[in-house]
Amino acid sequence: MKTNISCKLLFVLFISFSFLFSCNSDDDETIAPKPRGYYRITFPEKTYVKYDSSCPFKFDIPTYSYVENDKHQGAEPCWINVEFPKLNSTLHLSYKKVEGNLQTYIENTYTLAAKHQIKASSIQEQLVSNDTTKVYGLIYEIGGNAASRIQFFLTDSTKNFIRGSLYFNAVPNTDSLKPALDFIRKDIYQLIKSFEWKK
Repeated sequence: MKTNISCKLLFVLFISFSFLFSCNSDDDETIAPKPRGYYRITFPEKTYVKYDSSCPFKFDIPTYSYVENDKHQGAEPCWINVEFPKLNSTLHLSYKKVEGNLQTYIENTYTLAAKHQIKASSIQEQLVSNDTTKVYGLIYEIGGNAASRIQFFLTDSTKNFIRGSLYFNAVPNTDSLKPALDFIRKDIYQLIKSFEWKK
């Protein structure tokens, strides 16, 4: 008799616990690691103004950037930096007068871009050619976790040469920098499109 009551009690307890645990949703208790996230960046509206100085060139820059002279030792008078403070990045521009040494400047630019191949997954080249403004050159788009993702040079092929390179003041990371890079890329292409040599 006691054995029969014990079996019934165990059966009732088993059913009760089964109901209790079946009511609990697995979704509420599931613990999974969260994917790595990055800060959301609010980008400003794209508007441009003309940058003009005593240097032999002018071009458009976005209103959320500013230009300052390069202060590094050995910098020349028309070496400037386009600063993007909200995006923590700098576009370095180095101007050189051409005196029969254009090929050397072009080769140096390629060598500096190729140095990033250690971390780069690819280097794509895009030709720049505008007969109206006499602006010719190449844009290097460097893929992967390279320190400088966009570099370029522009020349009139006879007197003037300028080299540009974009750097973020952060550890190179393709995923985290992609939104900012995509945003600034449009500004660099606008700079190149609007670039003019002064007469």
